[in-house]
Amino acid sequence: MPNIITDPDAFDSLFADFDHTAFKLEVRRSYGVTSEDLPYQQFLRGEDPGIEWLRPWLDTMRAQTSLGKRVERVRVVDDPPSDYLRFEMSVTPYNLEAGEDIRFLLRTDAGRLDLPDHDFWLFDSRLVAFLHFADDDRFLGFTTSEDPTTVSQHCRWRDAAWATAVRLRSPHARTS
Repeated sequence: MPNIITDPDAFDSLFADFDHTAFKLEVRRSYGVTSEDLPYQQFLRGEDPGIEWLRPWLDTMRAQTSLGKRVERVRVVDDPPSDYLRFEMSVTPYNLEAGEDIRFLLRTDAGRLDLPDHDFWLFDSRLVAFLHFADDDRFLGFTTSEDPTTVSQHCRWRDAAWATAVRLRSPHARTS
């Protein structure tokens, strides 16, 4: 396996340097992201975690989408969704307001589409960033590939996921 890039600035630069489109496929049931630990725990207790913890991301998305760039995600969810995915769904309206287009796909449909079991970002249909996680769901870093065969496969997965996913208003709607 290539060396995992752990530098947060290198990860952030992926979102500053793309030209037209960024797409993420999210297949994990939970994420152990340090900046989200407290807000997630507040959510589980029924408290409002606010969005200050998410503000840097929202500002980046707003800046990029205001330039005419597209940022899309498909989140694979279980029925019913895990607690963490319910938490993500609760803040999705803020992502949408910042210009992201986020859609949901039932895990059963993802299986039917033979989607991969790993999260990735695809930038401008030319660069894939593979996201790596520890056993406890902490984000470890990323690796990238511009290999045409690898990129092409991830473009096919993106297209299949996007064509089948649904908007937030009905994340559990059957799509088949």
